[in-house]
Amino acid sequence: MTNDTNDGDVPTNVYIDVREMDIDDLAHVYHLGEDVFTSDLYPYIYRTWDEWEVIGLYNTDPEYCLVAEIDNQLAGFILGTVITKGNWTYGYIMWLGVNPNFQRRGVGDKLVDKLVERMIEDGVRFMMADTDPANTPAVKFFTRKGFGNTRQHIFLSMNLSKHEYYGRLIAYEREKAERAAYKRSRRRPSANKPQEIVSEAATKVIGTDTASENSNIPPIS
Repeated sequence: MTNDTNDGDVPTNVYIDVREMDIDDLAHVYHLGEDVFTSDLYPYIYRTWDEWEVIGLYNTDPEYCLVAEIDNQLAGFILGTVITKGNWTYGYIMWLGVNPNFQRRGVGDKLVDKLVERMIEDGVRFMMADTDPANTPAVKFFTRKGFGNTRQHIFLSMNLSKHEYYGRLIAYEREKAERAAYKRSRRRPSANKPQEIVSEAATKVIGTDTASENSNIPPIS
């Protein structure tokens, strides 16, 4: 999934540092993804981007999780993986995001080039990438990088609450949860009950001690 990389007319005087993502980058990468994969521009990408995408790929494919920095600021990131099927080894660019403040500086180009170089070292001979069909700048970016053979992938969705059958299941589960919560509230002891028990026990102890002390006092003659 790719946001609008918009890396045309790349300036040549910008130093871009590309390195492996480390644990301190996780939160920054996630929040940058939230900023660029917005629901109004890319609704499907928005629904699938979450912190587990970053953490999961960082745990399984750290060598294919790269970040780009300009002047010590996060300029972009790329997250990928390698898939082996039969005699073929595929490289898959799963996420590519560029900070809007650093677009048109070659960040996307540098990230893709570095990732592909690493994957070639690991035996990859075929690359794949995907993006929202409406993301024309990203489609143009990948086409310029040499990707082709475009295929449309159709995503379908359904609001379960509005479905005749599934909607009833949701209503039933909601009612069941409400009944369970009501039962728990009825079983919950009164907040003052333990204090009352303690006070009663203390009264009995004091009374017993007082009686014991009185029994030891000699009668007045």
